[in-house]
Amino acid sequence: MDSTFRVLYNKAFNGALFAEYERYLESRVGPFGFRLAETPLFMSRALCNRLKNDALEICAELSVPETLTQLKRAIPPQVDAPNMTALPECVQVDFALVENANGELEGKVVELQGFPSLYALEVAMADGWREVLGSRVGLDKNWSCLFDLGREEGIARIGRALTGGEDPAHVAMLDLDPAAQKTWPDFAATKRFFGIEPVSAMHVIKRGNKLFRGAPGHGGGKEIPIKRIYNRLVFDELEVKKITLPFSWKDDLDVTWCAHPNWYWVWSKYSLPFLNHAAVPKTRFLSDVKELPEDLSRYVMKPLFSYAGAGVVVDVTREEIARVPERDRHNFIL
Repeated sequence: MDSTFRVLYNKAFNGALFAEYERYLESRVGPFGFRLAETPLFMSRALCNRLKNDALEICAELSVPETLTQLKRAIPPQVDAPNMTALPECVQVDFALVENANGELEGKVVELQGFPSLYALEVAMADGWREVLGSRVGLDKNWSCLFDLGREEGIARIGRALTGGEDPAHVAMLDLDPAAQKTWPDFAATKRFFGIEPVSAMHVIKRGNKLFRGAPGHGGGKEIPIKRIYNRLVFDELEVKKITLPFSWKDDLDVTWCAHPNWYWVWSKYSLPFLNHAAVPKTRFLSDVKELPEDLSRYVMKPLFSYAGAGVVVDVTREEIARVPERDRHNFIL
C-alpha cells in the first residue's frame, strides 16, 4: 500500500469522518444493506500497474481462439443462448494481495468472471472519499477507482459498454428482484450515472422475439421495448429458487447483452485450469489429478458450478477428496 497516505488517513480518521462518508453515499444511492469499509485502499502506482497488466495478460490468454473453443464446452445445452459475442463485455479479475519473496505486494487470482460487477457504485464510493478527504491535510487528491482514466472518461467508457449505443430508456438492468438485493445501491448508482432502469426479470413481457417492460410509475400500463439487457441475473440463484423466467435463454431474442449470458459459464466457471500465468495459482481438474500432493495444506478444492461459494473446501484432506465420486471429479478443481 502507499504508506504516505495510509499514515495521513489514520491520523485524520475518526467517527465523524466515516459518518460524513456514509451520509454522502446514502444521499445519492440510498441506505446500505451491508457494512461499508472504514477506509479506502491506498494502492501505490506500481501495484496498480502490476494488477492491471496481470489482468490484461490473463484476459489475453483466455481470448486465444483455441482456448475459447475448449472453454465453450462449459455452456450447459439447456441455457446456451444464441448470438454469443466474440468476447465478454464485462470481466472481473479478483486478486488476493500477497507479499512475495522480495517483500513486495502482488496479486494472486482468487477467481475471475465474465459477468458485471458494481461499476457505478465503485465510482460513487470514490466520489465520496474524494469529497470527505478534500478537507483533510495531505489527502485532498483526485481519488479514483479507474486506474489511468479520468472520472468523466471512465464514466463515459462504462456507459458505452452498458448501453451499447442504445438509448438508456431501452436498456434494462435485469435482476430477479432488484429492490431486494443487498447491492441495490449499485442499481441506484447505475440509474443516477447512466439513466438505466432496474427491472425485475419477472416483470418482463415477451411478444414474439421482442421483450418489453412497464414504464416506471405507470403501473405497467405503457410498455417500453427492451433493446439491450445489462444482465445481473445469476443462473445459480434462479436454479436454487426454482424460478422460471418469462423468456428462455435459448430464445433468439431481438436484444443485445452486456454481458452475453454464455460468458458466465465460459469465463466465470471453467477458466482457471486453462491459465498459465504467474498470478494464477496452479489449478487442475480433480479428474486430472492422478497423484495427490504430499502436503495439501496449501490447496483449496471447489466445485466448478456452485452458488455463492457453496461447496468450497478450504482445509483440504485426503478424506474430503475421497468423498467426491470419480464420476463427478471433472466438475471439481484443486
